Amino acid sequence: MGWKRYIANLALVIASILVAFFCVEIGLHLAGISYPSFYTYDEYCGASLRPGTKGWWRKEGNAFIVINSAGQRDREHTRSKPANTVRVAILGDSYVEALQLPMKDTFWAVLERELRNCPASKDQGVEVLNFGVSGYGTAQQLLTLRHKVWHYSPDIVLLAFLTGNDVRNNSRVLEGDPMRPYFVYKDGVLCLDDSFRSSSGFRMRRSFIARFLYGTLNYSRLLQTANEAKNILSSQFRQTRTNKKRDQRIEESGLDDAIYKEPRSAVWEEAWRVTEGLIVMMHEEVTQKGGEFWVVTLSNGIQVHPNRKTREEYARNLGVSHLLYPDFRVKALCDQENIHSVILAPVFQNHAEKHHLYLHGFPNGSLGGGHWNATGHHLAGKVIASELCRKSQKINRSS
Repeated sequence: MGWKRYIANLALVIASILVAFFCVEIGLHLAGISYPSFYTYDEYCGASLRPGTKGWWRKEGNAFIVINSAGQRDREHTRSKPANTVRVAILGDSYVEALQLPMKDTFWAVLERELRNCPASKDQGVEVLNFGVSGYGTAQQLLTLRHKVWHYSPDIVLLAFLTGNDVRNNSRVLEGDPMRPYFVYKDGVLCLDDSFRSSSGFRMRRSFIARFLYGTLNYSRLLQTANEAKNILSSQFRQTRTNKKRDQRIEESGLDDAIYKEPRSAVWEEAWRVTEGLIVMMHEEVTQKGGEFWVVTLSNGIQVHPNRKTREEYARNLGVSHLLYPDFRVKALCDQENIHSVILAPVFQNHAEKHHLYLHGFPNGSLGGGHWNATGHHLAGKVIASELCRKSQKINRSS
């Protein structure tokens, strides 16, 4: 009879655990607590947004996020372009993805509304499509253009370039991430290095077990909470092990001070060379397709801090006269290659100082650092729309 009692006790324990599990699940659902995984593996870019994922983003800002069926942080779009419509495709990283805000407050949503009010486009529709994914560098954005964007026949392709980390993202040495593609120069030609696809780590991510676990994670609030706790502890552990001292009021984690200076090492020289080559390559491919290519350099928090003394002190500590070197360098490239460009940082800097506004940061993040807040997004959307309204031949084709 001992084994029957053992089985009965075991069944009771299992039943108790299941009841507790479901009670916690229900409680987390009622409390609105969730930490869904918005990302999945991608055979071209290493990672991408997971189609159909929904959930709250509260790490910085606060917004309910919906990823559409094509894996975009955007509403649904038909692949075939509606008649008499100008389509603008935006490539970028987390600034474009913009998980921190409701969709209506993102710069690309503001851009679409502003372009519809552009006098030259009053007789035609305007659609802005968002292809931004957190962590993407120019290499991944080029591959997104090739494998995803062209399905939607855009008239204008806009590259949202974040000087703070996009240059680093394009260097295997500086980025140190083996699970993404890079471009490298071979005999003076940029060539794709997508060796990550054959790595054991990437193959594991594509396995049935990994897909099952990630799928389960997105259905269980308890597992999401446990995974988030693990991520927080891991992040704190890594931060404790580093000796870098950061001013969290004005600095965004993941940005590089080295971009404010002329390259002082062969590695940074090559990172810039690859980055500039990718921009030119993207311009050539868009032009060959009959599209119009624009580069918009975004802003880093310290560049547009409303206190001039804070900016100047930061620059002095770096040994530079100002913090706009990367923006001016990209602008010089665009001018040389006849690429349309919009340089936001100087405009943002003047606006922030004049109106004493922080354009970066959230109450639950770092004031003046991190991503654009709603004020920053609205200003960006209006500035970009103004430039497109004035200079874009695609927008002005009916005038």
